[in-house]
Amino acid sequence: MVTTVPRRIARRFAQARAALADFRADKRANVAVITAVSAIPVCAAIGCVVDYAMASMVTTKLQAAADAATLATVSANSPIIASAKSSGSVSNGSTFATNFFNADVLQINNSKNMSVSPTATVTLSGATVTATVSYTAQVPTYFLGVIGHPNLAVSGSSTASYTFTTYIDFYLMLDVSGSMSFPSTAAEQARLMAVNPDNLHPSNSPPNNGYPQGCQFACHWASQNTVCQQTQAQSGSAGPWQGSWPPAPQQYSGAQFLIPSQWPNGYPGGYCLGYIISRLGTTPTSFTSGCTNDGSTPAAPAGKIPGTNTAYPTGCGQYVNWTNSQVSSCSTPGTTSCIQLRADAVGYAVNALLSQAVTTESNTGISNQFRVGLFPFIQNLCTSGAGSSNSCSVGLTSSLTGGTITTFAEQLASLLDTGTNSTLGSGGTHFENALNSMNKFITSVGTGISANSTLPYVFIVTDGSQDYQTYWNGNWSSQNWTSNASVPYQNSATIIPPNSETTTDYCGTMKNRGITVAVLYIPYQPIQNPNSSFASNEDGYANANIPNIPAALQKCASPNFFYTANSPTDIQNALVAMFNQAVSTAHITQ
Repeated sequence: MVTTVPRRIARRFAQARAALADFRADKRANVAVITAVSAIPVCAAIGCVVDYAMASMVTTKLQAAADAATLATVSANSPIIASAKSSGSVSNGSTFATNFFNADVLQINNSKNMSVSPTATVTLSGATVTATVSYTAQVPTYFLGVIGHPNLAVSGSSTASYTFTTYIDFYLMLDVSGSMSFPSTAAEQARLMAVNPDNLHPSNSPPNNGYPQGCQFACHWASQNTVCQQTQAQSGSAGPWQGSWPPAPQQYSGAQFLIPSQWPNGYPGGYCLGYIISRLGTTPTSFTSGCTNDGSTPAAPAGKIPGTNTAYPTGCGQYVNWTNSQVSSCSTPGTTSCIQLRADAVGYAVNALLSQAVTTESNTGISNQFRVGLFPFIQNLCTSGAGSSNSCSVGLTSSLTGGTITTFAEQLASLLDTGTNSTLGSGGTHFENALNSMNKFITSVGTGISANSTLPYVFIVTDGSQDYQTYWNGNWSSQNWTSNASVPYQNSATIIPPNSETTTDYCGTMKNRGITVAVLYIPYQPIQNPNSSFASNEDGYANANIPNIPAALQKCASPNFFYTANSPTDIQNALVAMFNQAVSTAHITQ
């Protein structure tokens, strides 16, 4: 059966198709239609731009408020900074920063009805106060609210910090053991060797106990110097003359010697104290040949012994200015008035450090920013309290140009080990005592933010060779020593602890407390022509130990605080560099 569409319906479909075709073909007024259709999204886009611009403006104002709050918190005149200086606390810092931020937000929020949530933290780390203000806010919208977004969320943060002027205490541990009595330069060493008669006589030469080239150390013991003062010069093979004082002229190997009783400093020959020779000086200032003390070389100088009608004797010690008055310090090498020793060079380098500290305080405009103390050591560390001094130390002082500390530094060599200072002790180099004493001596470790909370730095100036022997009144012994394979004798050279004899890490203990340890290594010089028969091969142990010293001292030092210097100029430059490094590091990290 065939179904047909009623004629009326078919006619209606035909009319609709015709109308649609006419609409598609008619292009008149389509812009107005499209504009009307797109009006709603265009208006929405414009509303978004307006709302986001408003939110951006509010964010800028909120960020400015956060910046102002953090800067106000850490400004120099802030009560938070004042509290940190006086009490070391910033407990009210967060409240201060939040209140400051909210005061500005109140002005911003008068007509905007925003919801603002700030978070403020203020911390004190070392010598730096850091303030951080973070915020979130809901900014009301106008156009976006129509499409279901009544607020826009914004956020931001600001951080500012204040670093205090760092107040630093410098504890200078100064090695004045026998090895630091080495002359400061090779030329000065040659001068001393040429005139120092200690253990020089042929009967003391290898394989016996002596130094045929002359003693290289301006030390050895005052109690033995009486032999020098009461003994005729050693000449030829006759040996020392023992007799009444003053002696009559004596003949030895064809040479006549006379020791006038008015000579105040002894006479060349015997077991003379090298330190005294270094304080009297020599002339000329250099020597072309050594001294064998056998009456043949070098030739006697022309002229007469001052105050006598007697020619100068041949043999060792003849060039020493025996009639001079002893100088108290020796500022430069190569002078006729003295032989400069390492301890002299260190003392003048200390004064250069003091001068640099004064210059730094002048540049910063802050007085008493630094305190310096000088603490020599041999067997023991000599100490004195802040603001005081004694015969072998200067306690911490801010009077860096004062005569007490500057004169003490210049005359540091006067404390070299000659067996006469019972406080310092004698005979060896005892880091195990000195470092332990310094750790106990520094009773508090501050942050450096004020003169009442100083930051401690320990400067160790040494050649780094340790031994455990002791000496007093002609008697040799040991302290803290038990024979082992590495240190078979009490005078066997070893390194700064920890070592095979002393396992405690004293440097590590101080560093763990927050004390910065700086080391200036003045390299130990090899003994020339070592005598294996002398003091159980002391020379051999000392020379073999030299390669072990730098690594041990570097481990002792805090990072970037290990320095090496040999010449007087290098020692001075290194000590000043250590000071500048300490000031710079304290400012950055604290």
